[in-house]
Amino acid sequence: MSASAVHSLWTTAATAAEPISKIDAPKIEYGQLSPTLIVLGAAVVGVLVEAFVPRKSRYYAQVFVAVVALAAAFSAVVALAAGGYGTTKAHIAAMGAIAVDGPALFLQGTILLAGILGVFTFAERRLDPEVHGNRVDSFAAQAASVPGSDSEKAAVKAGFTTTEVFPLLLFAISGMLVFPAANDLLTLFVALEVFSLPLYLLCAVARRKRLMSQEAAVKYFLLGAFASAFTLFGIALLYGYAGSVSYTTIAHVVDGTVTNVDPALAGTMGNDVLLLMGMALVVMGLLFKVGAVPFHMWTPDVYQGAPTPVTGFMAAATKVAAFGALLRLLYVVLPGMRWDWRPVMWAVAIVTMLGGAIVAITQTDIKRLLAYSSIAHAGFILAGVIATSPDGVSSVLFYLGAYSFVTIGAFAVVTLVRDAGGEATHLSKWAGLGRRSPLVAAVFAVFLLAFAGIPLTSGFAGKFAVFKAAAEGGAGALVVVGVISSAIAAFFYIRVIVLMFFSEPKPEGPTVAVPSPLTTTAIAVGVAVTLVLGVAPQYFLNLASQAGVFVR
Repeated sequence: MSASAVHSLWTTAATAAEPISKIDAPKIEYGQLSPTLIVLGAAVVGVLVEAFVPRKSRYYAQVFVAVVALAAAFSAVVALAAGGYGTTKAHIAAMGAIAVDGPALFLQGTILLAGILGVFTFAERRLDPEVHGNRVDSFAAQAASVPGSDSEKAAVKAGFTTTEVFPLLLFAISGMLVFPAANDLLTLFVALEVFSLPLYLLCAVARRKRLMSQEAAVKYFLLGAFASAFTLFGIALLYGYAGSVSYTTIAHVVDGTVTNVDPALAGTMGNDVLLLMGMALVVMGLLFKVGAVPFHMWTPDVYQGAPTPVTGFMAAATKVAAFGALLRLLYVVLPGMRWDWRPVMWAVAIVTMLGGAIVAITQTDIKRLLAYSSIAHAGFILAGVIATSPDGVSSVLFYLGAYSFVTIGAFAVVTLVRDAGGEATHLSKWAGLGRRSPLVAAVFAVFLLAFAGIPLTSGFAGKFAVFKAAAEGGAGALVVVGVISSAIAAFFYIRVIVLMFFSEPKPEGPTVAVPSPLTTTAIAVGVAVTLVLGVAPQYFLNLASQAGVFVR
């Protein structure tokens, strides 16, 4: 057929059809999306600061921009919650892309507070001795230079600092804010990439142990790329199943209540093989981010190799964002598939709790120990996810809030214990720390007791809420496994406490650096939240239960 004939066919077809109506402008509720928009805007400002502000002033400008933006975004979350967007006015905003509801606001608030404490630990500059008369932080002088090369030495001598970490942190937080609030699969995937890519970079820029840090980043990047690919493949299969990436539409197709079927998709719609495979792949991607067994292999290496402030922020905030997204997927999109996903989640929760707790016993590095501990905690939180009840959601929200503060506090303490090579993370170096620096050891002991779930700490209140919800949801056997795992985990937490307080300090042991008010604030807030949520958790449990209803 000639080109002119094709063209005439095309024009006749166009004229035969009814006239094209105007394309509607997208309706975006900027006020309700303001927490994310503030953080994203500040991240862009941070990039401009790197470009235009003189090198000497960049650090102060970046810290100021980051803290102000995160505080403003948190105020916006509180204002939205006070305006009823967490309860009566909860709805789907941004043309179906973002949910503004209780769980989204609660998790966004938690991520922003963790982000503020993260900025404080990033900005710490008093722990290392001064180099060439310049104060130094945890990050490489010049990330692009080869470790140990002349260019790196010249950068250190010139007093360069990697202040790009602050805009990277803000980009990561903006992705994390969207992740638990995403209401369609494409938004979910974009948010996943927006917060993962900055984290891959942040893992690679440690000042000490540069090669180990770069190795951690490469491992995280490669495994993260696989997980993202699985997620995307799952999204494609779910689209083939439901003919839409919107959570609402997929849920309707699962329930069989969908009305208008696109004839082009009628052939594959409702094909359960696509649904089961798509669901498995997307959930797998989320379990990777959470650090659940068997998708946990990256966790210990990355936690050990990344700069400790990055590890603390990542361990806290990534878990909050990923569990929020997992909850929304299972409770909003797939409640009709409960009998299919619950047995799988049971198995994952059991191996995660036991695997994390048992392997942690053999660890000799404090950061690896905390990494396996975080894997065990992912298993405990999954017990609340499996409860499939409103109490399950609110207990998970409470646990995530409590856990994030304990984690950032614990990693902030790890940055203080130092020897000539930087942070002394080997457990043998922590022997007798309680005699050398009773306050630091006591604070770390509080965090370890909270991880172990000892009464009067936030860890106990969180575990109790999660296990209670799981038992009421018919998962009593899971609670028994959880209690056994907690007992195993308590052994290695208490072992560290005994090592600190009841061992003789070695003469060549590490020193405890005196931090600036920034790290002191991060640790003090961590201790305060841990004790308040342990002694008087009821107000926060009520807050979590009010916020525990997803908008559908």
